[in-house]
Amino acid sequence: MNAEENAPYGQGAGTPARPAAPQPASRIRTHHLARFKAEGRKFAMLTAYDQYMAQIFDEAGIEVLLVGDSAANNVMGYETTLPITLDEMIVFAKSVTAGAKRPLVVVDLPFGSYEVSPAQAVESSVRLLKEAGVHAVKMEGGAHFAGHVRALVAAGIPVMAHIGFTPQSEHTLGGYRVQGRGEGAAALLADALALEEAGAFCVLMEMVPADVAADVERRLAVPTIGIGAGPATTGQVLVWQDMLGLRTGRIAKFVKQYADLRTVVSGAARAYHDDVAAGTFPAPEHGF
Repeated sequence: MNAEENAPYGQGAGTPARPAAPQPASRIRTHHLARFKAEGRKFAMLTAYDQYMAQIFDEAGIEVLLVGDSAANNVMGYETTLPITLDEMIVFAKSVTAGAKRPLVVVDLPFGSYEVSPAQAVESSVRLLKEAGVHAVKMEGGAHFAGHVRALVAAGIPVMAHIGFTPQSEHTLGGYRVQGRGEGAAALLADALALEEAGAFCVLMEMVPADVAADVERRLAVPTIGIGAGPATTGQVLVWQDMLGLRTGRIAKFVKQYADLRTVVSGAARAYHDDVAAGTFPAPEHGF
């Protein structure tokens, strides 16, 4: 047994100066997430696209970081996630792995990088692991993609499945709509079971009725993650720009804003502008 396997989960080094989230002794792995479910504990997941946010979320105790294709509409300015490319995802993922020391780093397979065949999914995922240093990939889609999951797992690539509302399929789904209602609940469960059987280490559910998500959580041996799927899932995920109030406009019902970062940053930028305009910055102490 190596040092990582022998280290007790949650053990930290020394006593923190202020209360901090429990930390594993080393890198969080997929088996740690399985342990969360087995012990009835919860874990948190946030998106990240750069080294500084990765460092901050790492220090805050966030267990999983998702390099989401949501970078398309939260960083790059696109209206949807569809335009972002595999090469662009690799750049964002490299930035996150450079800053994150403890969290499990998962990256989205972007639209067009896996759908054609299991072989395409493996080829794209190998690039993400080799070039960006991520630890797992996330793939949207139901039972139809079970063969893709099997191929990835056989190649040594951990897979997080994503069902319910899948943003890459928004045109097929008719826009941002709750999935799994009524007769759709059975289909959602069937998708989850098929993906688990194929080897997915976790199943993420987006915009799913809470009771349906709770049933999936009960029926699966692997942990589930929710975003707009109620409180019963083992983990929860949010897009960090939503969670910290950086983005404006209509906010999804399932988002809780923990800060108003846009106002903070805007105020600081205005103060800087005013200081420069008034000639009070730089002051003598800022020179050489």
